[in-house]
Order: sequence, then structure tokens, then C-alpha cells
Amino acid sequence: MTQRVELSTVLDRLAVDELVTDYAAAVDDGDWVAYRALFEPEGRADYREAGGVEGSAEEIAQWLSTTMELFPMRQHLIVNRRVRFDTVDRDIGDTGRVRADYVNPMRFAGEGDSTAPDFICGGRYSFDLVRTLSGWRLHRVTVYEKWRRVPQRAASGS
Repeated sequence: MTQRVELSTVLDRLAVDELVTDYAAAVDDGDWVAYRALFEPEGRADYREAGGVEGSAEEIAQWLSTTMELFPMRQHLIVNRRVRFDTVDRDIGDTGRVRADYVNPMRFAGEGDSTAPDFICGGRYSFDLVRTLSGWRLHRVTVYEKWRRVPQRAASGS
């Protein structure tokens, strides 16, 4: 590889890393306009493995805007990002994929004055990417929840 190709690869990796970080921030901040903007026009998301729905970015943004009201405090931690790009003639092409693990602590609404999380889940994201005229965008997001911990309710009458 030439230095120019290597620099291009580094710049693409940085752009993709920012895209994934922007995804987490948009969901955590409830910024559904920003969420939609992360997707290319035909972009879709699939949250079924985590008990959610599958649909277009617009449909998912609407669903999340209602669902996330249950959790006024949320913080995605997306780690172990493995970025892979397709190649064309030994150069980076216009599609890629990120596999990344997540831990997502959240707090149920109306559960006292504490801000500490009382619901936490973890799993893996699959982000399918496409390069557009506006930069890298999400083509498909799939969530694979591996585990969750929910609050233990006190026995009634105790």
C-alpha cells in the first residue's frame, strides 16, 4: 500500500468511529433528528434480538422516541470496535462493517430519586456502512443482545 492509501484508510476509520459514537450519543440524548441523519436513505435497523422492532430509520426513530421515555437515563458504551472495509483494486471501497460490543446502563423512569442505573444490558452491534456523498452512513444496524439485568422488586407486603 502507498502512504496515500494508508492515510485514506486511517481517515475512513476515524470517520466510521465518529459515526458509531454519534449513533450512541443520538440514542442516549434522544436526538431523533440526528439519529435519522446517520442513516443513508434506505437505511434500516433491527432491534428484534433485544425485544424491539425492525424497520426503516424513520420507523425506528419513532419507535425509539416512545420506548426510550421509559429510560430517562441511558448511556451506551460501545467498545471493541472491529472495522472492516471492502476493497477494490487493493483500495478501500464504498462499503464496510463494524462489529462492536456494547454495555448499556439505563434507569427506569419513576424509580425513586437515584440516578444510578437499575437496568443494564449488553451484547453486540453490527453496523453495515456505505460511503455517500455526505460521508459514511449507516445502511443497517442490527442489535444482538446477549444478556440483561433488571431490578429485583421487593416482595409485596414485606
